[in-house]
Amino acid sequence: MNAFHLRILAADDMFFEGLCENMVVPCPDGSFGVQAYHANMISAVSPGELRFTPAEGSDAGTEKIAAVSAGLIKVENNDVLVLVDTAERPEDIDTNRARRAADQAKEALLQKRSIQEYRIAQYSLARAVSRLRVHSDFENRHN
Repeated sequence: MNAFHLRILAADDMFFEGLCENMVVPCPDGSFGVQAYHANMISAVSPGELRFTPAEGSDAGTEKIAAVSAGLIKVENNDVLVLVDTAERPEDIDTNRARRAADQAKEALLQKRSIQEYRIAQYSLARAVSRLRVHSDFENRHN
């Protein structure tokens, strides 16, 4: 079996650690995939949907998804480390809270204050939209 060691660390907890068959990560230039023996690299992670397939345990071979916020990914010697502010399973996402956050971010974008506030609002909107998308995809698969 071709697998790599994966650790997904959110600011407040270890989201996942174990062997993994493949992974797709959201990045500023689009998503990219990681498989066993991927070339060494470091990249930024954008808010979006992270997909991975565990290679062991009860979830082996079943694709998992998570809504992740901004962070970094490091691939080195068949070991992958994903560091993000937040990582959420679709079933843990509070859609009402995510909708409120999206609405607040849209309002902040319209107010056009400082460039810094504008960028913070853009980030908040991207995170809220990715959370809603991940939850919606999960619901569509399981209904």
